Formats: sequence, C-alpha cells, structure tokens
Amino acid sequence: MTRRRWIAEHWDEATATLTGDQAEHMARVLRAQPGMEADVVAGGRVFHAEVAAVQIGKPESEVRLNLLAELESEPALPVTLVMAVYKFDRMEWAIEKATELGVAEIAPVIARRTEKHLGEAAGKRAERWRRIAHEAAKQSRRSDVPIIAQPEPLAARLRATATGTRIVLAEQERTTSLRTVVQEAMESAGEEMPALEIAIGPEGGWAPNEEALFDTNGWRAVSLGPRILRAETAALAALAVIASCLE
Repeated sequence: MTRRRWIAEHWDEATATLTGDQAEHMARVLRAQPGMEADVVAGGRVFHAEVAAVQIGKPESEVRLNLLAELESEPALPVTLVMAVYKFDRMEWAIEKATELGVAEIAPVIARRTEKHLGEAAGKRAERWRRIAHEAAKQSRRSDVPIIAQPEPLAARLRATATGTRIVLAEQERTTSLRTVVQEAMESAGEEMPALEIAIGPEGGWAPNEEALFDTNGWRAVSLGPRILRAETAALAALAVIASCLE
C-alpha cells in the first residue's frame, strides 16, 4: 500500500514536524498515533518516517515524526511558468495542474489585457495560490513545493536577469515550435538540464507593445500549433511538451 506523503513545516537531520491544517488532519481525521508510518518531505528530500508524538490544539496541533530512511525522489522540472493573471478559478486550476506536472516556479504577472479588478486583487490571492500548490504537491507525491512568486507587472519580469532560455507563446508565431526551442536548449546545456522560463499570455493574448518588449529582452517566440487555446490549456500543453523532452 502507498503511504501518504506529508510536507514538513520544520525539520532537522533526525525529525520533522507538521503543524496547522496538516497536523489537524493527521491527528483528528486519521487519528495518528505513535508508530504510524508516513512519507515526509523535509527540505526537498523524501523520508520514510514514523510518528513520534501527537499534540492536538493548545495552542495548535502538532505531529512530530522520526525520520527513518531517505527515499529516492524525482526532482522538479527546471521550468518557471510566467503566467499572466486571468480569471481566478481557471488560474487556480492551472496552478494545481502545473504543480502536478512538476513546474519549479510560477510567476504571476499583470499584463496589458489582464482585467483591471483581477490585477488589483492578485496580490491578495498569492497566499491562496501557495496553499493550492502545497496541496497539489502532496497529492502528486512531489518532493518539493513550487515557488509561487508575488504578482508583479509584466515589464518588471521581462527586464529581470535571465537564468536560462526564455520562451514566450505567441499567436503570431507560425514557424518555430516549442519543442524545437526546448531541444536546442538541451543541446546547448550538454549533460546538464537546461533552465527554462516560459510565458503564457492572458485571455486575448499579449498586446503588441508587450510582444515588442519580449523581443527586446531576448525571449524566443514559439508556437504550440495552429489552434487558439485558453490560457490554462496552453500552460498545461506547454509543460507537457517540455516534460516529454526533458524526462
């Protein structure tokens, strides 16, 4: 039977501790007792662990585990998803699924065609997005949780120092495919895994001045094919293509 996987809030070389909602669920719903086995992510590493002590409430619930043995785990994809803010329900679904697909970081940006009220509310949503990514990481048995950056204007993100190959999905691009650029990055990286950053536009796509800004800052425009995709569909299709090349 597959053991549940939990993500520790605190840890050292021998123990890990769950607090908050995770501890509440483990203590009250699963009725955790000393000796119960679990898999625990601590510091990006996965361990077979055993419950050592359970505290319910007063002031908050806490479950402490002894780390018994490190387990093999798959690293995250070296991919940052730059995602223009769009309708929150669809964006939350995309964050959940991108986490399941292995993305390392999600960077929300405010684009020209981001609806004004969504852009204004995005900063307050970031913590909720982090909780969604945390739960999705547990569900998909990841050994880490993707970073969810604080939303910022698109221009600020584009002008930031590049850490790898920077790619933008562009509706007007017809000749260069995403797979082609990823394979070129892999060849350039040799035996290393290439770092990739891929930008997905909002509903309505990138504005002309944004497309020019991408070009000025060295981003490669690519296509996912002839069909017009929703933002959340494009994000997951792009990550699936990248994963098929890298894994």
